Amino acid sequence: MSADWAAEFPLLAADRVLRAALEEDVGTGDVTTLCSVPAGARTRACLVAKEPLRLAGLPGFVRTFELLGAGDLSWDLHAADGDDLAAGIRVLDVEGDARRLLTGERTALNLLQRLSGIATMTARWCRHLEGTAAQLVDTRKTTPGLRALEKYAVRVGGARNHRTGLFDGVLLKENHLRAAGGIGPAVAAARARAPHTLRVEVEVTTLAELDEALASGADAVLLDNMDLATLVKAVTRTGGRALLEASGGVTEERLRTIAETGVDLVSAGALTHSARAVDLSFLFEV
Repeated sequence: MSADWAAEFPLLAADRVLRAALEEDVGTGDVTTLCSVPAGARTRACLVAKEPLRLAGLPGFVRTFELLGAGDLSWDLHAADGDDLAAGIRVLDVEGDARRLLTGERTALNLLQRLSGIATMTARWCRHLEGTAAQLVDTRKTTPGLRALEKYAVRVGGARNHRTGLFDGVLLKENHLRAAGGIGPAVAAARARAPHTLRVEVEVTTLAELDEALASGADAVLLDNMDLATLVKAVTRTGGRALLEASGGVTEERLRTIAETGVDLVSAGALTHSARAVDLSFLFEV
């Protein structure tokens, strides 16, 4: 694994998720393994990519077995997070306690397949933006409890993260604006009360609302469900005074044409809520 991704992997979040997942799966004990596999039995196993994919979450795969007390396992890693793998590529080999490997394999695979699926889909979508100035970003539409890990996978795939949660960015959406009395009052209140380090972004659905957001001094504007012609007008009207984010109805098929309107960001919840888990296989060889 490269030093950059090794440093970024959210190990504390992974530990919390993996402990809960192991408790859910193992419960009072892996009865099948305990009844059929002798204590002290040792084995060799390998992890293989069954389809083309971008790898994400390999540290979590290894960590699963460490949490089961598998300190006697010997790992030989052949790939790292961020690698693009062809079908049939051997990701790792491991040798050690057969019971621990059997007990942890499903939990380990579930997380790795999920994160690699997000990274794979994100990488594919990012390729559609090559040659444009737009950047692909994710949203808060993540699996409950998995946000730090899924957003890590988005970064491995080549996109950027939007705000992590409600605490690290001001995004005034439709219901905020209604509750606050409109765009101008909402932005003014945010400016007065939010930390100076936080950017203030406003969601708009019309060009008139865009004008109001710009006049209020918003740092960024989310252009919600605008058609391509309106996006082009919004970019021209803004003239670089604020960061522009296109959102809503973003699909892989529309991604390139949205980016070509000149917006700065294209946000897509699909990166985390609709990514398919990729196929990896963990096979015992002895």
